[in-house]
Amino acid sequence: MKTAEIRSTFLEYFRSKGHTIVPSSSLVPASDPTLLFTNSGMVQFKNVFLGSEKLPYVRAADVQRCLRAGGKHNDLDSVGYTARHHTFFEMLGNWSFGDYFKRDAIAFAWELLTGVFKLPQEKLWVTVYHTDDEAFDIWNKEVGVPAERIVRIGDNKGAPYASDNFWQMADTGPCGPCTEIFFDHGADIAGGPPGSPDEDGDRYIEIWNLVFMQFDRAPDGMLSPLPAPCVDTGMGLERLAAVLQHVHSNYEIDLFQHLIKVASELTKTPDLGNKSLRVIADHIRACSFLIVDGVLPSNEGRGYVLRRIIRRALRHGWMLGVRGDFFWKMVKPLVEEMGEAYPELAAKQSFVEEALRTEEQRFGETLEHGMRVFDEVASRAGTVIPGEDAFRLYDTYGFPVDLTADIARERGMSVDMAGFDQAMEQQRERARGASRFEAKGLMPAELASKLQATAFLGYDALSAQGCKVVGIVRAGKQIEQLGEGEEGLVILDRTPFYAESGGQVGDMGSLANASGRLDVSDTLKMGGVFFGHAGRWQGSAPLRTGDVVDALVDGVRRQAIVLNHSATHLLHAALRSVLGDHVTQKGSLVAPERLRFDFAHFKPLSREELARIEDMVNAEVRRNAPAEVHHMGYNDAIEFGAMALFGEKYGDEVRVLRMGDFSTELCGGTHVGHTGDIGLFKIVSEAGVASGVRRIEAVTGAGALAYVNDEERRLGELSQLLSTSGDDVVEKLRQLLDKQKKLERELESLRAKAAGSATADLAASAQDVDGIKVVAARLEGLDAKALRDGMDQLKQQLVDCVVLLAGAAEGRVSLVAGVNGSALGRVKAGEVVAHIASQIDGKGGGRPDMAQGGGSDAPQLPGLLAGLPQWIAERLNR
Repeated sequence: MKTAEIRSTFLEYFRSKGHTIVPSSSLVPASDPTLLFTNSGMVQFKNVFLGSEKLPYVRAADVQRCLRAGGKHNDLDSVGYTARHHTFFEMLGNWSFGDYFKRDAIAFAWELLTGVFKLPQEKLWVTVYHTDDEAFDIWNKEVGVPAERIVRIGDNKGAPYASDNFWQMADTGPCGPCTEIFFDHGADIAGGPPGSPDEDGDRYIEIWNLVFMQFDRAPDGMLSPLPAPCVDTGMGLERLAAVLQHVHSNYEIDLFQHLIKVASELTKTPDLGNKSLRVIADHIRACSFLIVDGVLPSNEGRGYVLRRIIRRALRHGWMLGVRGDFFWKMVKPLVEEMGEAYPELAAKQSFVEEALRTEEQRFGETLEHGMRVFDEVASRAGTVIPGEDAFRLYDTYGFPVDLTADIARERGMSVDMAGFDQAMEQQRERARGASRFEAKGLMPAELASKLQATAFLGYDALSAQGCKVVGIVRAGKQIEQLGEGEEGLVILDRTPFYAESGGQVGDMGSLANASGRLDVSDTLKMGGVFFGHAGRWQGSAPLRTGDVVDALVDGVRRQAIVLNHSATHLLHAALRSVLGDHVTQKGSLVAPERLRFDFAHFKPLSREELARIEDMVNAEVRRNAPAEVHHMGYNDAIEFGAMALFGEKYGDEVRVLRMGDFSTELCGGTHVGHTGDIGLFKIVSEAGVASGVRRIEAVTGAGALAYVNDEERRLGELSQLLSTSGDDVVEKLRQLLDKQKKLERELESLRAKAAGSATADLAASAQDVDGIKVVAARLEGLDAKALRDGMDQLKQQLVDCVVLLAGAAEGRVSLVAGVNGSALGRVKAGEVVAHIASQIDGKGGGRPDMAQGGGSDAPQLPGLLAGLPQWIAERLNR
């Protein structure tokens, strides 16, 4: 059974059992700042398990794409060296949210594996948590698994409930026992059953884990039953495919064999078992899906992890003898294998190829040089690569330290990581800051489980009376009150304040009652559905949970935000119209002062393209089309023409903003009533912010008028300086620049003539030192270029010579030296410059035949020049 068929069979089986089939979420976790990447199937349901999100269904199944190549969960170093480690993998999962529990979950798993996939029952082993008698009895008495093939696993990780068979989301919160299903590959494979001393062998392979969330763990470690127990299962598609296709390694399944064969052709490597081919086949999946999900190579955060994976693949290509582009050509066969299951991959094939090609060309320029440096370092390093050399490879040649460690390991060496960390202290601190995915408003799980989602009133109103304080949070902990001058996050049962989301900044304003006032400095989403109003309480009495306040949003600020947010949607549509459908949003900021929009595109926008985009947006503004809001199902919204943003999480019912026939997007933000409300749209800047990512900043409304007025003022000042009218400013400035260029050419010609005249005199006065003509002189009024021209003329005239010329300006001296003819090999130009520069507080260097330097215009310079022939004579006679 092919991998694609296994994937679809799994989903169809659970569809027949009443499960809602949900799409895979992005590799970039939506609304979860605690994770670098989606590393398991449960990530998109995390808020459901925490009680802060309700779904319209109680049974679900999916195939979730996962990545374990950064942060806490990182399998990158093992890929290529083992049979089952991957950076990217697919997790098959079925879920029950307070519906069925252990009995049905176990029955479903057994029926699918033995009845549908026809696995031999005698080949399957199971594990249970050592006190979970209920699961043991279901397996033994109802399913019929012999007791000798059911293994009880206790607390084997050093603490109560710390077990391979006890799962918990965090130190507190939902948790429970799990049961794992293993496949026995047979006695010809080394290894023992789970729980035995040699369980780490390859004979018994875990293929499915069924987690039973039935407890809530308190901070003191006590477990209490959950009111609605849940089921969370996960089965690795690649592992299951290996079992069903009767192969031992995941890399032998049909999906990987196709990719490995293409990699073999591209690298001209006939051995399909080569570990480098496995690395390339694995890494193309991770890289392609990361790019599809909006991640592009960069030097921080998720982009840095992507860059590491790409460069690791390229280095393995280099090991196979590839010295040109190859990795991006793996995208097409990947689409052939996985494009049907993931249409977004096929839709973005050309964009993924371009992103990889660009990165491959950039790194290809330094890889070969960097490998030569590594070889040189390794030849003198013994068994440990010094930390400072590992840092040099990173800082100068772009080698991530784990790539250096990977290469070192293949040669039986290691890296001095302590030395590397010390050399890279500042960079490490910056990287650590970039990878701190910490929530500004962390919601305590115990509070979230007790509250209803905050009702948002801000689409229709900017104020609300009688709002109830349902929670107060500080530093992620629930508190009961805010005293005079204390700061915190106040959660209301309903609010007109918009919480920071989708690029739109949070509202500001005030919460007030008879006892005092909270000046709201920001509004944050907490737990996805709760609105935290950040501020400092000023009042005659504390603000307590249960109090009632009146909420008032800063309306002027909100209106400015609204204009910029609606204009952002029009800008997005205009960019796609002018540049192409590959343009996708990579980030945005919608603030009262301006809008900022980051988008995927690989080259700067021309002046003409920017003008077309700006004109297109303003044309839509003048059309004054209504901004219609529609509420509908997600699939209906996509059919309606709405654009969804990858990386964002949408519910079954979504909010669609449609502005005329120009822009239709899913958006929960606040917007204008008609496009004409925007007034005026003006682009103020366009620049690159990362590889393949451009940024446009723009202003609207009063901000755009202020920008235009400021530009008119600058134009007026320029007209005055040029003594001309605004209409003639450009032509007058062009005439001045042309005149300046003409004068510069004339000055250059005069300097060249002066240099020629001076060198003629210098050639006649050259001193002979052991058959070498030596000239050392100071020439006034010549810049560095004129000095080089003079030096070249003297070298041609004197043939076997050493020439040093000095020119001074504004207290600094420029030095140029040249060595020619038989003098080469006896005297080096760099040593000549360094000799003079070092004595006038300067430095210099260069090639043996030509060097440059500089220093201060010191009083001793004439004596140093006069003494150069004697210094050269001494050098020659050593």
